[in-house]
Amino acid sequence: MNVQAEPLIRLKDVKKVFYTDEVETHALSDIHLEIRNGEYVSIAGPSGCGKSTLLSILGLLDAPTDGSYWLNGQPVSELSLSESARIRNREVGFVFQSFNLIGDLTVYENVELPLTYRGMKSAERKERVTEALEKVGVAHRKNHLPSHLSGGQQQRVAVARAVAGRPNILLADEPTGNLDSSNGEAVMELLRELHRDGATICTVTHDPRFAQHADRIINLFDGRLIEESASRPDR
Repeated sequence: MNVQAEPLIRLKDVKKVFYTDEVETHALSDIHLEIRNGEYVSIAGPSGCGKSTLLSILGLLDAPTDGSYWLNGQPVSELSLSESARIRNREVGFVFQSFNLIGDLTVYENVELPLTYRGMKSAERKERVTEALEKVGVAHRKNHLPSHLSGGQQQRVAVARAVAGRPNILLADEPTGNLDSSNGEAVMELLRELHRDGATICTVTHDPRFAQHADRIINLFDGRLIEESASRPDR
């Protein structure tokens, strides 16, 4: 694996606080993190420890209350709303636990939709979508609706949608959470294949078995980074 020296992602002293009328909840505290091009990183920890909040910040779906975030050397705090939206569409791929597919669109149309927002020509969209569906093994289902697919197949489509845009980094939030163990392992193997092909991947999981697929495991507890470890060598 060729990992570049300059971090793709760098967080310094990042905090996230949620405020309600009576309660101040510290979801993240003093997070320092670097992810480099070509890495496969897993954020692990129990439910409610701040994993998904951290992933939302990494994907520009949320902003830190305090601290600094650089993405590809650019301070995220200086981005306008339109610039943030462009980066989410072009540079970040998302895979969610609940798949987030649009029920009345076919598999092909679900994968194609984010590309249409770029103003991409039809021929290039077709090439990207076909390649992505073949990569995840569901090209033969391209004309089916999501409701006609198994959970494992729907998650594969969600991965195809994320990688069709050729993002700098793929963020996966509990991608096996709604799958049985067999389908969960198949999706994790798919992520491993994408990583071997050069993708930068950051996953969130509470399952230590799936965390072990990564090069590096970041452990969170009560919103704090408590330990980093290398994955097992026989991964």
